[in-house]
Amino acid sequence: MAAMTRPLRPLLNRRLAGFGTTIFAEMSALAVRTGSINLGQGFPDTDGPEEIREAAVRALRDGRGNQYPPGPGIPELRTAVAEHQQRRYGLAYDPDTEVLVTAGATEAIAASLLALVEPGDEVIALEPYYDSYAACIAMAGGTRVPVTLRPRDGRFTLDLDELRAAVTDRTRLILLNTPHNPTGTVLSRDELAAVAALAVERDLLVVTDEVYEHLVFGTAEHLPIAGFPGMRERTVTISSAGKTYSYTGWKIGWITATPELVGAVRSVKQYLTYVSGGPLQYAVAEALRLPEAFYEGVRADLRAKREVLCQGLAQAGFGVYAPAGTYFVTTDIRPLGETDGVAFCRALPERCGVVAIPNAVFYDHRHQGAPFVRFTFCKRTEILQEAAARLKGLAPNA
Repeated sequence: MAAMTRPLRPLLNRRLAGFGTTIFAEMSALAVRTGSINLGQGFPDTDGPEEIREAAVRALRDGRGNQYPPGPGIPELRTAVAEHQQRRYGLAYDPDTEVLVTAGATEAIAASLLALVEPGDEVIALEPYYDSYAACIAMAGGTRVPVTLRPRDGRFTLDLDELRAAVTDRTRLILLNTPHNPTGTVLSRDELAAVAALAVERDLLVVTDEVYEHLVFGTAEHLPIAGFPGMRERTVTISSAGKTYSYTGWKIGWITATPELVGAVRSVKQYLTYVSGGPLQYAVAEALRLPEAFYEGVRADLRAKREVLCQGLAQAGFGVYAPAGTYFVTTDIRPLGETDGVAFCRALPERCGVVAIPNAVFYDHRHQGAPFVRFTFCKRTEILQEAAARLKGLAPNA
């Protein structure tokens, strides 16, 4: 008689139920299958500065970092991060106790939330949000409380009254992202001051994702919330090398915070990757010391590419929200007679040979993001021009 077998219990931790393959994997695979221009996932199609790549090669050849680097990161990189924060923002951090190197900003976010959030704690996140935020809050056992950025006067804005109303006795921290992906909003000094005052008043921690800190345009200015009154001791600031220096595959990130907060995050991080990217850390240390002319050049290049794509999208009939920061532009598909961004993006490669990302996947209540679609402009100008030409076929009078 055959032995009776019991059905397997669900294999995926119930906290992650509903988190399947990311939209980025789906749309990038669709781009490959259809031979489309991929303006969905935010990775450049050219490498960053040659001298930084050569610094990584030199470190490899010299045998620096080929074995396990120190758990907190190599001293050279931690010192360079501290110098960067002081030079650009006037924020002083001890490289030995207040800087932690991570496997990109994604690990920094995960380790911070796992370290600081207890099961049942509420975490406020600005919606729409990068999809790893939701997964990391879930892994920590926290409850996600979205506060929605809403379009007004050509940009997505934070409703400070809505933010204040979202705070309860169970709120543990606010998860910020500025410059903001996917909307391109850069929170203003007044908005940040209000968030800081609320955090101090309600004794909240703030974890802030600032990976696009150098990618701002026009009159927009990136201001770390850690520099506001009362925030130095309650803020974990996260950034990384990938976006600024166009080496997204290196996955070198970092946090800056008080020794107590760094110690808490390090306690988790050591059981995730432990360490990573030893030779690349030496290269990023050199990158952080590049002259201001480099950053001005990056912004000028992206600003010109932003104009190419935004103009092309407008001519194709999209409603366009020109970003103040990042290298993404959010569009409204309703002027095209469309309302479902997910369906629109899945059909777009066959219609036009272009891939985009539906913003709905970045919302808790997907209907709020249903008509919005995100494109990236961190590609070569000729690629953006070709994408714009293909998208013109969508225009109602085309």
